[in-house]
Amino acid sequence: MSTTTSNYLRAILRGQSRPSCLIKGPSSITTWTASRLLKRHFSNSFVCKMSRVAGTEGFGFNHTMIRVKDPKPSLEFYQNVLGMTLIHTIPNSDFTLYFLGYDNGGDSVKTTQMAAREALLELTHNHGTETDENFQGYHSGNTEPGRGFGHIAITVPDLEAACKRFEDLGVNFRKRPTEGKMKNIAFILDPDGYWIEIIPHNLTVDL
Repeated sequence: MSTTTSNYLRAILRGQSRPSCLIKGPSSITTWTASRLLKRHFSNSFVCKMSRVAGTEGFGFNHTMIRVKDPKPSLEFYQNVLGMTLIHTIPNSDFTLYFLGYDNGGDSVKTTQMAAREALLELTHNHGTETDENFQGYHSGNTEPGRGFGHIAITVPDLEAACKRFEDLGVNFRKRPTEGKMKNIAFILDPDGYWIEIIPHNLTVDL
């Protein structure tokens, strides 16, 4: 690899340049080539710091919220099937909020750090739905009418082993890895019928 090319790739990693369709590297290296060189250099883990739009520095994706009919099976599923940690519970007179996430050690699951975390899941329980015989459940977003919300996604180190464990636990599948056109992912269903995509850590997308 030439010195010019090496310097270009280092600049990308430092955030001083970016491999976008609008910005080219040295004349001898295209955006496509830069992406693959970085991917090869980091053993199929393509890491690139993209520049932020002015005024959005420090922004982060904190959580997404879904409503659940009954918190007991939902908490059982997300904690004991998917391995999340219940970080915080906020009770109110007519609803309760449950915040879950993965424990990455250190301060990652401390309540005081919730606003600084990313990728939390908030379960909202409106009191009474679990015993209301007329309540038909929430829309998963994946059928008509009202197709909108799709799914959340969880990554796992070994897709086959994870799916075997889900099978043993009696989890409902929407799609197994051997089904459909995409053989390297799976979809399972939570107690309310929300779709959860299961992705292996080593899943790569050619750029």
